[in-house]
Amino acid sequence: MKKIKVKYIFYSAILMALSCGPTLNKSSTYNNKSIETKVDSLMNLMTLEEKIGQLNQYNGFYDVTGPTPKEGQAALKYEHLKKGWVGSMLNVKGTNEVRTLQKIAVEQTRLGIPLIFGFDVIHGYKTISPIPLAEAASWDLVAIERSAAVAAEEASAVGINWTFAPMVDVARDPRWGRVMEGAGEDPYLGSRIATARIHGFQGDNFNSNTKVLACAKHFAAYAFAEAGRDYNTVDMSEENLQNLVFPPFKASVDAGVRTFMNSFNELNGIPATASSYLQRTVLKGDWGFNGFVVSDWGSMLEMVNHGYVSNNKEAAEKAIIAGSDMDMESYAYVEHLSALVKEGKVKEAIIDDAVRRVLRTKFELGLFQNPYKYCDEQHEKNTVGKKEFQDDVLDMAKKSMVLLKNDNQLLPLATSGKKIAVIGALANDKTSPLGSWRIGADDETAVSLIEGLSKFPNNTVTYTKGVDVAIGRTQFMWETKINQTDTSGFAAAIENAKNADIVLMMLGEHGLQTGEGRSRTDLGLPGLQQQLLEEVYKVNKNIVLLLSNGRPLTIPWAAENIPAILETWQLGTQSGNAIAQVLYGEYNPSGKLPMTFPRSVGQLPLYYNYKNTGRPSSNEPESVFWSHYIDQKNTPQYPFGFGLSYSKFEYSNLKLSADTFANTDKIQATVEVKNTGKYRGKEVVQLYIQDLVGSLTRPVKELKGFEMVELLPNESRTISFSIDKKMLEFFTANKKWETESGDFNLFIGTNSQETLKTKFHYTN
Repeated sequence: MKKIKVKYIFYSAILMALSCGPTLNKSSTYNNKSIETKVDSLMNLMTLEEKIGQLNQYNGFYDVTGPTPKEGQAALKYEHLKKGWVGSMLNVKGTNEVRTLQKIAVEQTRLGIPLIFGFDVIHGYKTISPIPLAEAASWDLVAIERSAAVAAEEASAVGINWTFAPMVDVARDPRWGRVMEGAGEDPYLGSRIATARIHGFQGDNFNSNTKVLACAKHFAAYAFAEAGRDYNTVDMSEENLQNLVFPPFKASVDAGVRTFMNSFNELNGIPATASSYLQRTVLKGDWGFNGFVVSDWGSMLEMVNHGYVSNNKEAAEKAIIAGSDMDMESYAYVEHLSALVKEGKVKEAIIDDAVRRVLRTKFELGLFQNPYKYCDEQHEKNTVGKKEFQDDVLDMAKKSMVLLKNDNQLLPLATSGKKIAVIGALANDKTSPLGSWRIGADDETAVSLIEGLSKFPNNTVTYTKGVDVAIGRTQFMWETKINQTDTSGFAAAIENAKNADIVLMMLGEHGLQTGEGRSRTDLGLPGLQQQLLEEVYKVNKNIVLLLSNGRPLTIPWAAENIPAILETWQLGTQSGNAIAQVLYGEYNPSGKLPMTFPRSVGQLPLYYNYKNTGRPSSNEPESVFWSHYIDQKNTPQYPFGFGLSYSKFEYSNLKLSADTFANTDKIQATVEVKNTGKYRGKEVVQLYIQDLVGSLTRPVKELKGFEMVELLPNESRTISFSIDKKMLEFFTANKKWETESGDFNLFIGTNSQETLKTKFHYTN
């Protein structure tokens, strides 16, 4: 007994010494020598089993306020926790719960190594911002960074210190439900937003208890699943990986993200969890990433289903060799890695590399200095749901909306003297606006549209549901039946519309109809909503359609017939207040689509940065021998970058400082933008470039820059963009990133289709 006690004191003294010393600051790097020394010293004390334990992540497995588990899986996990065989836990929340489990790790294990606590804080914890796709529609990087900072501050107050966000997958197919979780279809916009969100989550360092580890996911190509069906196969060229998929991930590394998550899909025949190319060659090799990679939930075990391995032991072998550092809920590492090392199938040096990455991150987070830094109960009470957060998410929500149509200036609404009919189950729903992936939030906590409109009391507002969107929903694991038969509310809605000056119809998807596992083959308005819209239109054509959805929808009838359409997405806690303020003109909509809206599902995938075919068009009116459909236009309903304002913006006088430049030089592109409308407004000025001839064929245009400008009525401003060699780079036929000499088209405009155009030449 005495020997054990002396041993414990010895290890404790070493760990206390390790916890001293400088922490990260803005000027230091993540290769901090002091941290590396501490990591090496600690690893010299660890057994193989303790090392492997750091690579094991468990879901919260028992009620810490209840009895200790005595049998079953929970009891096994508890024993592992006490042995120091758990490095991280997820889905544990609340300072009391986190402190209780951290205390076991720190005070009851041999070496006292603290846990990291992860959670899916995707667009807020308790106070919910718009879904990430909606935030991307703001193109406002400052607001997006602030949104992530709010989420980090609130989540960290309940003990969480790691979020599984941002999702930086470039997504071109809205059938895939997880488009709601990302920034849309463009790698440049996605890269800028990834950087903003990572800075918001992590800040410059982790000295305070208000910042959390960010996680760039899903590495890689998850969004390119065949047929838009979640978890499906992906097969793509290295050219597309490098030019389309990788840029936001590389930007995440450059922004200092400390963790990556691999993806469920197989890529070119190999499950991403076992891809050495992705994890060792590209991420840890070419990009020099020295944080750690966590698997997605159970993805190691899923390699058996893929037909890539025969059992979980083989999965552990493949994954660790490939560079997947932490196992989320597959039990592969904790059950099999020790034997694999002893059998000579896995070198202990590979284990050491993974453990070093995990421990490094724990030191950076400050957990060795203070394992309980995220466990302040008073701070939790003072922080969660505070008014400042409500103001921030309201601001984000207003900036996220996109005005798609406004014929006859139906919007903004007059603030008095009007009879307004509000129709649609979603208009009175306080849960749907929270969207998907908001598992820390409570149902019925969003401001509904009806509640938001009540803040403007000088119009007469009458509400009728019309029709249910879906029935049978639950909060997280959602089983649903779309209402296809019950039209009993139609008559009341139609009568309401007959007597109104303006009809506001809030239609779309329930917040849990998008997200993981929610792929759709039909992107129209679910259930009977389209039928209701057409019936109401017969009695009153002054309709404002408010789209509430988590992905682009196909709305060809509405686009042709409804005079005003406002894309409101799923806007979070302050949804109703934000929509009402935009409808009444207190905020002039400024959002731009981060993802193309198709006319038909049959066009998918559809995106602006496509490549020309050998027959992109035909000069012969009767010819069918060119790349097109015989039953639908090639063009989208609404293109990438599209978004109107209550004002109008006129572009003119596009100029280049020179029409040729070379190597280290740069040229300036300028354009004059004028607000020709009656309202003060913001415009996102967008720059696109086309490389006309390349060693690999190039897209018809690519977003390369944007700037938001706010103008008073009749005010003009000259916007300038700098064009340099770096902006023209791509992954070439030489299998490297470089700039090729040649001619380029340059476009500046209000969206990806409506632009001014000029040309320049670059020479190496």
